[in-house]
Amino acid sequence: MTFNGTRIAGAIALALCSGLISCDRPAAEPGTVVVDIENSPTNLDIRIGSDAQAEHIGALIFDSVVRKDEHYNLQPWIAERWEWPNPQTLVLHIRDGARFHDGKPLEAADVAWSIDSMHNGSIVTSKAGNFASVDHAESPDAQTCIVHLKHPDTSLLFNLSDGLSAVVERGTGKGMGDHPVGSGPFQFVSQVEDKEVVLRRNPAYWAGAPRIESLRFAVVPDGITRALEVEKGSADVASNALTADTVYALRKMPGLITEDLPGSVVNYITFNAADPLLQDARVRQAFSYSIDRPAMIHALWRDHAHLAETLLPQQHWAAAQLGELSAYTHNIAKAKALLDAAGYKPDAHGIRLRLTLKSSTDETMRLVAAVVQQQVREAGIELSLRQNEFGTFYADITKGAFQIYILRWLGANEDPDIFRYAYATESMPPKGSNRGHYSNAQVDALLAQATAEPDEGQRRAIDLQVQQILSADEPSVVLWSLDNVVVHSRRLHGVRPTSSGTFDWLRTATLD
Repeated sequence: MTFNGTRIAGAIALALCSGLISCDRPAAEPGTVVVDIENSPTNLDIRIGSDAQAEHIGALIFDSVVRKDEHYNLQPWIAERWEWPNPQTLVLHIRDGARFHDGKPLEAADVAWSIDSMHNGSIVTSKAGNFASVDHAESPDAQTCIVHLKHPDTSLLFNLSDGLSAVVERGTGKGMGDHPVGSGPFQFVSQVEDKEVVLRRNPAYWAGAPRIESLRFAVVPDGITRALEVEKGSADVASNALTADTVYALRKMPGLITEDLPGSVVNYITFNAADPLLQDARVRQAFSYSIDRPAMIHALWRDHAHLAETLLPQQHWAAAQLGELSAYTHNIAKAKALLDAAGYKPDAHGIRLRLTLKSSTDETMRLVAAVVQQQVREAGIELSLRQNEFGTFYADITKGAFQIYILRWLGANEDPDIFRYAYATESMPPKGSNRGHYSNAQVDALLAQATAEPDEGQRRAIDLQVQQILSADEPSVVLWSLDNVVVHSRRLHGVRPTSSGTFDWLRTATLD
């Protein structure tokens, strides 16, 4: 296979030049912003949904206890302030005046219910592990929520931030994602699976009503189709939903604006460490040495991505820096030597190992998978590709029905607790996202120590040890962190991409 970096841009140009789409821009939907997305959210209840669409769209419907700023510091939101009277007690002071979309006041009892529902079985969620430290929450009055912990947990407040959890009405159970009722800037109107999600503004929003009347998130699985819809005006926005070549082509279109910002979203590959062929760390290391990440960044992303060695954003206080971790540079000779040492000799066709890589049908993931397939073949690894629509793909990896998969982390990787969530033995599904069933007793002990460490400097030292062990064991290949790129129509103003790639700017954007 030969990868052609101009293939997609050429396809768009051909479509435009040959009249496959009309030069007349269709009338925009008055008062409505149309956002093209790759797939339907798995569940609009943020307590349950952990994919990009669920967390980004859900964060417009729900409020969180606290919110992250652009540097990942926590700011007041539904909780106006908080304090830790002791390491196992968190007191949240809930703001007065917030209301749910059905008119009911949001009170401390709702916050307490929301927190307890994440760990007491009221719902089934992979995020339950984030709240395993919670014993119970109580609300002695309408504006005070007290969270009692079984043991110290310095990451609890971060796990109560936007995109990771939500405040729901007390008594709300597992079916709420079908018709969510939150207290956020937009209200849920309707959802049609694999077609669209429709929201309208909340005129009574306590933080100020949005200027945009309604939002329609249109599900468009094909990347070129998304690009054409944005170009011709049937969609207003594509946020991190286009290939770099497509963005390059659309930059020349007079009716469009491109905004970009370095992001925290990380692309990664995970191995099933329970699979007999992948239990040996040398096989996983060989796979990593077979991949030429700089070449992929240049060809696939037109250099709008940056090499990453850890799941944390590079600017994060706890992130390992250059030289502190094992560097898996492209080295086919080393990959072959590792496979030899692991007992995998080449056959008559040069094949040492046959594996399967799963991905969604998202265009960028398919391209990355295809290039990885080509690159690892040079080391003697024959890689079969299996690609399904996101719901099927996500169900498979959650069940452990894979050898290798490719996906991206967003939101959850902005706190060091990501290492517990993704790699602790106790975080295997359904209690967390250790989907690769990786288990290391030393990592588990360090993660338990880090969770109870309030001093930032001491915690970084512990988290650095975790990152160094993970780098040596290589349960995942951390590929790169992506720039956030938003392409939008000129009738939309105030688009300011966030490092997390969220839709937060829709709270304040305006529409001609």
